[in-house]
Amino acid sequence: MNIIASWIGNIPDFAVPFALAALGLIIIERTGVLALGAEGLMLVGAMSGIGASLMTDGSTAWALIMAMGAAAVVSQLFALMVLVMRINQVIAGLALVFFCQGLTGLLGTLMDWTSKPVAGLQAQPLWPFSELPVVGKLFIQNPVVYLTPVIFLLVVLVLNRTVLGLRMRAVGENPQAADAAGIPVLAYRCAAIAAGSALIGLAGAYISVLSTKMWIADMVGGRGWIAVALVIFARWSPWKALAGAVLFGCIEALIPQMAASGIRLPQYFVFMTPYAVTLGVMIWVAIVSRDNSSQPGALGEPFIREERR
Repeated sequence: MNIIASWIGNIPDFAVPFALAALGLIIIERTGVLALGAEGLMLVGAMSGIGASLMTDGSTAWALIMAMGAAAVVSQLFALMVLVMRINQVIAGLALVFFCQGLTGLLGTLMDWTSKPVAGLQAQPLWPFSELPVVGKLFIQNPVVYLTPVIFLLVVLVLNRTVLGLRMRAVGENPQAADAAGIPVLAYRCAAIAAGSALIGLAGAYISVLSTKMWIADMVGGRGWIAVALVIFARWSPWKALAGAVLFGCIEALIPQMAASGIRLPQYFVFMTPYAVTLGVMIWVAIVSRDNSSQPGALGEPFIREERR
């Protein structure tokens, strides 16, 4: 029972980065921009968060804010490529990942931030739920875990209950019609890229500042790519993305618990497990859900105002 309780208590720590990264991608893609650069932006957030924490004597709040800001700033390079220069969005996203991998590795080494521990945040019990047997550890988490469902709720309300959300969805579904209605398509897409990337940067900072509590090159370890698959699995629905993040969190949290219980598994089999599950989920989605009605209508298509009819 102790192993089960420990596993349940560790699930949020693994699920939150997936959830925040997927939510950031949904915000971007709801405006019609295909975003594949989550892996790189998470690395930027992870490195910036550690750097800010080390330079501000361990201020975790400033670390998370700086991580979000750094990811938002770097994302404007992607915005420049896809909105102004009209480069293919798939190619631009992949280029952003490789650029961020090199940039974070270089800066992390030059600034001597590698393997430097930071304080992070202490887990806070949510009484009286924290006293429950077995599942009690689920309610002893750092404040960002408790804040994550609130962030999801706010994003859902904005997307579905406000004029701003309606315009964002209009830009993603039919940018020509949105432009004819006087909505600045490129401005909305640029703002969505910045806002979504800030959440992706927060996901990366969660890994480095709150979970691992140190920076190591390429420490995101493919979670950004899993977040991209998670968005497709969720059909661009925030709540389904949150549920999917919990599912992947359960799988990742199970791996160290199996090792602690004495179950011996091949190392490379353990490493490939999350990606094997991702492939399985993608195949299942392709078989079960063949309609694209939930996908933004203009996803991946550049907007050229001169071609509006």
